[in-house]
Amino acid sequence: MARRTKHSIWTRSLLRAVGSLTRRTLKSAANSKPTPSRRTPAARHGEWISGLAMAPTGARRYHLFKPAGVQVQERLPLMVMLHGCGQDAKSFALSTRMNSLATRERFLVLYPEQDRRANPQGCWNWYGTRTQLAYGEAAILMAAVQQVTLLYPVDPNRIAIAGLSAGASMAALMVTRYPGQFKAVAMHSGVPPGAAESTVSALAAMRGRGAHTALAPDTDWPALLVIHGDQDAIVAASNGHAAAKLWAEAAGPHVEKSRQLSRGKRHPMTVTDFKVRGGRTVATLCAIEGLAHAWSGGHARQAYSDAQGPDASRMIWSFAAKQFPK
Repeated sequence: MARRTKHSIWTRSLLRAVGSLTRRTLKSAANSKPTPSRRTPAARHGEWISGLAMAPTGARRYHLFKPAGVQVQERLPLMVMLHGCGQDAKSFALSTRMNSLATRERFLVLYPEQDRRANPQGCWNWYGTRTQLAYGEAAILMAAVQQVTLLYPVDPNRIAIAGLSAGASMAALMVTRYPGQFKAVAMHSGVPPGAAESTVSALAAMRGRGAHTALAPDTDWPALLVIHGDQDAIVAASNGHAAAKLWAEAAGPHVEKSRQLSRGKRHPMTVTDFKVRGGRTVATLCAIEGLAHAWSGGHARQAYSDAQGPDASRMIWSFAAKQFPK
């Protein structure tokens, strides 16, 4: 069963203390007026804000992109972006170009960053359920979401989460732990939740040999978007269909309807919608032809990025925006 978010008095006090420290740090940074760097993902279109999130299970750094011109009374959607192995918050922001989209569409983007002491390759430990390590990291990530929601103009009813590879698997795990906190989840080249519980089983799951645990059918799960390349040699493409199927089965009787999409010289893809009675789409699978283990439509000069693929960032935002309350 999924857990609803509950916080002790100690946790709330800790969040307030961290929030106060972050505000003082930001105020000091603002007064110093540093010269913007061309390499900063925010460029001239917004702020690239650094922070630290703490939970009883540990702490992690994060970066927040805030588009320019946000008014005091505004409340914007929040997209949480979890990077893959070998990446950090900055490289993931540059690869996905999600900040440029956030500037045009006006939403905030949160980039938590894995500590290399927690994983030398920078992977989120999504598979460490037997040791509770995965759940501990999920709690820290949830603390980051809550802290940003308290400190910045976030609409708590319009929060979505997405990730690449290990980040995708952790994003899926996050919504199984805190389903009521997110309206949508996007998995790009990841493994479904419940497919692994250790390093050894994670390797098998990545090859498509994981034993998927069913989601609780009595939970209002956020809608799922899956993006996966058919040439992925790191995480088998079968994981994409397994994730979408997992979501659909939890929603009850459903039908699958596929369509082919192709645009210019970009990789073609097959889009399959998993719909329940009444026509509601609970999961969408985008299987991209010719895409390897890389962010589809990402920056050509960044690692784990394929500029020839359909724009995954745009697809994710469009999917999430449809799930947000009007």
